[in-house]
Amino acid sequence: MLDNIKIKLQYWLPKQALTRLADWGASKQAGWLTQLIVKTFTHYYRVDMQIAQNPDPASYVTFNDFFVRPLREGARPIIGDTNWLALPADGTISQLGPIRDDLIFQAKGHHYSLEALLASNSMLVKPFRNGLFATTYLAPRDYHRVHMPCAGVLREMIYVPGDLFSVNPLTAAHVPNLFARNERVICVFDTAIGPMVQILVGATIVGSIETAWAGTVTPPREGIIKRWAYPATGEEGAIALEKGAEMGRFKLGSTVINLFTAGSVQFAPQLNNGSVTRMGEAFAEILATVAATESPQI
Repeated sequence: MLDNIKIKLQYWLPKQALTRLADWGASKQAGWLTQLIVKTFTHYYRVDMQIAQNPDPASYVTFNDFFVRPLREGARPIIGDTNWLALPADGTISQLGPIRDDLIFQAKGHHYSLEALLASNSMLVKPFRNGLFATTYLAPRDYHRVHMPCAGVLREMIYVPGDLFSVNPLTAAHVPNLFARNERVICVFDTAIGPMVQILVGATIVGSIETAWAGTVTPPREGIIKRWAYPATGEEGAIALEKGAEMGRFKLGSTVINLFTAGSVQFAPQLNNGSVTRMGEAFAEILATVAATESPQI
């Protein structure tokens, strides 16, 4: 009964207004009130502040500063083996596995399509048919910066407006097409294993999605798809990010989706639905036959 009420509230609540209000409050310097909120949050969610660059909850002047806190050096070492990709975020694997032609598994009884997820961009969809996907859920207690699984050159960024449903496991199990209907920022990279997509998915009370190269992408929320193209590998102004480099962040929790082409990688055997992830640890092994090939253009 309680779960049904929670899901119905997802449809009834004014999610956009609540998100704007949360972003406004989280950006305010409220002195003792900010300190109280941060301390209460860390206690309630059991946030591990010992891995933070600044472990003192009382030192953050806004809640947003606390939420996007950087980690202390060495807290999340990046796997050094060049044959392995690194996990992009602290969180929990919601789902991972093969893309069945155009379909991605969301939760029991629910699939969504690549075409819907990638905003009907047929040229972008094509390379990832029958490829692999991984969905990582970032809970409120987690570190909320997102990093590169492998070295890559940014080819394209697409902002897709949408709903702001919660992306927690309960909602994923009950709201059809959740990740294809929520607001998201799609980042396309050329890599040594072919094209790779990393998607930052918005959610209720996620006040902002930012990238390392563009800063704040949302808000504003203008209700239109926006696309940015970037110079290719070797061209002047190309944006190259190394494995483990920060590529984006959430101001309040959400989800990261990774897409890989067929035959490019195989996920680490210890990763399953429900696996806890730590940024920088083993994510996927590069298949030797693909690692030696040139990255195709999208």
